[in-house]
Formats: sequence, C-alpha cells, structure tokens
Amino acid sequence: MRVTEKSAATNEEVAVVPDSGKAKQVEEKKVPQTLVSFKEESNAVADLSDIEGRALEELKQLVQEALSSHQFSSAPPKKEVKQSASAIQETSKTEALVSDSDVGTEMKQSAETQESKVEKTTEKESQEVAKEEQKVASSSPEEVTIWGIPLLKDDRSDVVLLKFLRARDFKVKDAFVMIKNTIQWRRDFKIDELVDEDLGDDLEKVVFMHGYDREGHPVCYNVYGEFQNKELYQKTFSDEEKRSKFLRWRIQFLERSIRKLDFNPGGISTIFQVNDLKNAPGPGKKELRLATKQALFSLQDNYPEFVAKQVFINVPWWYVAFYTMMSPFMTQRTKSKFVYASPSKSAETLFKYISPEQVPIQYGGLSVDYCDCNPEFTIADPATDITVKPATKQTVEIIIYEKCILVWELRVVGWEVSYSAEFMP
Repeated sequence: MRVTEKSAATNEEVAVVPDSGKAKQVEEKKVPQTLVSFKEESNAVADLSDIEGRALEELKQLVQEALSSHQFSSAPPKKEVKQSASAIQETSKTEALVSDSDVGTEMKQSAETQESKVEKTTEKESQEVAKEEQKVASSSPEEVTIWGIPLLKDDRSDVVLLKFLRARDFKVKDAFVMIKNTIQWRRDFKIDELVDEDLGDDLEKVVFMHGYDREGHPVCYNVYGEFQNKELYQKTFSDEEKRSKFLRWRIQFLERSIRKLDFNPGGISTIFQVNDLKNAPGPGKKELRLATKQALFSLQDNYPEFVAKQVFINVPWWYVAFYTMMSPFMTQRTKSKFVYASPSKSAETLFKYISPEQVPIQYGGLSVDYCDCNPEFTIADPATDITVKPATKQTVEIIIYEKCILVWELRVVGWEVSYSAEFMP
C-alpha cells in the first residue's frame, strides 16, 4: 500500500510501505544475485588515478593521429590504382608478344612504343596518387562525432573516450580498436539517418522513459510483458526482417535518449534501466531469444558504459535458466550492474534506487500522468518513505500552522492496510 498525504501548507507527500515480513514464505526459485555491486566512477580528469590518466592521454594521442591521417574514413584507393596500372602494363606486354609472332619486327617496334607509353602513363598515375596522398596528409584532420559529441574537441570528448577505456579495463589499444569498430558500425548502420527516421509507435509501451533515479539518471523502462499480445509479438519477431526492424527501433530509441544526456565531466551521461519481466514470454520463444541476443551484442559492442544500473523486477523462476545461458556473453563489469527482484520485492527494490514520486503507479509508485482529473500531485512533490511492519501501527504527522485544505490518496499494492485520520488542534 502507498498512502499519499499532501498539505496545502507543507506540500508534502508520504509513501507508507508495508513490510512483507513473512507474508510470502514460499518464493519462486531463487533469482540470480550479483556478488559485486557496481559504483559509478567520476568522469573528471582530476579524479582519475595516475594509470587511468596516462591511459586517457595515450588514447587521445592515438585518436589524434587517426584523425590527422583520416584513418576513420574509407581507405584511399591507392592499391586499386596500382593494380589497374599494372594490369594495363601486363596486358600490353601480352599483346606485344602476340604481335611478335604474327606480324614480325615492324609490329614489335610498335608494341615497344605502346609499352613505353603505358609505362609513362603508369608513372604519371603514380605521381598523381603521391600528390593526392600528400594533399590528404597536409589537409586538416577529419571530424568524427559519436552520439553527437565530436572526438577531441572539449571535456565532453574525454567523457566519451573514458567510456571506451572503462569498457576495455583501460587497455588503450583495445579501447582504440573498439572506437574504430564503433565508428565503422555507426557508418554501416547509418545511425545519423536512423535518428530522424519514422519507425512508428507500436512499441511505445514496450520501452519508455519516465522520471529520474535518486542520483539524477533518467529511467528507462523495458516492459517485456507487452509481448504477451500475440499480434504484437508476431509483428515484431516472426521473421528476420521484423527482428531487424525491432533492433533498428531499439537502437533509435537509445540513440535519441543518449543525445539528451549531459556529457560534461560533472554531468549525467548514463541511464538507469528497469526491466519488467512480469508475464514476459518464457525461454521457449525462440524468436525473442534471437532478437535479445542480437541486441545484446550490438549494444554491448557499440554503446559502452551507458547503463548506470540494470534492475530486473518481477523476475520469474525460469529467468535463472535464461540468465545462465546469457551470462557467458556479458562482461563481469556489465554483470556487476545487475540487480534482481522477485515479484514480492519489486516495489521495495525500485524505491531503494528511485523515489516513490518518480515511480509509475503500475509499479507501486506515486507518479501519475498529470491531467485535469488529477491535478493534486506531480513528480516535483517530494515523498517520504515509511516502513510499516505487520501487526503494528504507524503514526504519520503533518504539522500545519495556518488554515488550509489537506488532500491524501491511498493505493494498495499486495497487502491490505487499514487507516484512520484524526485532527488534533
């Protein structure tokens, strides 16, 4: 139950959460637990250790060299030109030999003259290629952006590079290779075009942003239970083309969300993820399994360090098997960000990380969409958490000093709670 009380004088909300106690002694099979809890690091250069600082400088040097030599662009057609010239020369020699055997010395001289011309042409082409390479080398460095942030421009660039370094345990060469691969993937996937593409709104209830956690991270909800709708499931996963479109939609949603983040060193550049597994299709759904695996690889390889925490709620018994299957494909750092909660512990777990006024009402929170029929409370009104143990009473006092109107709202999640209100002058 959530008891919400608001005073016109104090503008205060109170969330009263009953303690489950022994209300559910029989839990579904034990959900996986994370042994090491992840703590987000600072992106300020001054807060880095000596090893981390040196790694960042080395990576910046590699990126600078790559930008100056245009390594992130398509490779210049140097080899192709040489092969073409060589092929012309070889063909001319063959034609000359044929002419020797057929028409004699006069044609041979003609062939030699032609070969001489080809050699001059080849030499000229080589000189042109050399000039073109010189021109590229002397030109200004190429400009490359990732998530709307230019590489090596300002402090925001450091935050981007640190994401790749942390994803590769500060191994500079590995981080640099990851950056190159990500830039190429983004070019192949045409990310900049995808951001503005209209992919429809069929999945807006499956993935959506709502509120912020206690540390200011925007919260993204992934509601797998929506795929119980057979029509939506078939429309999303029934064949490779549909699964590919779902992946594009998911990446588009993430890309748009990321571009709203603050990449300054002291800003919020990660997202809090909530994965609701209530009524989610089980591991028997091959199509969903394939789509999930494909998405996992794409996001882990090309969107490093964008998740502050992954909270799984309403975790069913079968998820243990699913987690065991997917675990080998995840890094230890990724797994350290995971938190799991069974159905009876879901609301309690969410409130540990997100204030009740920021949690949607379908998850036991106090956040409702503002409308004319519900004008009293918004996410701007703070809430206080109070735990009520079984068979006990809890008094909540709201002290007022002037004439006012009090408004409160009751919501029940799981267990019944009786209450009464009393005015004490």
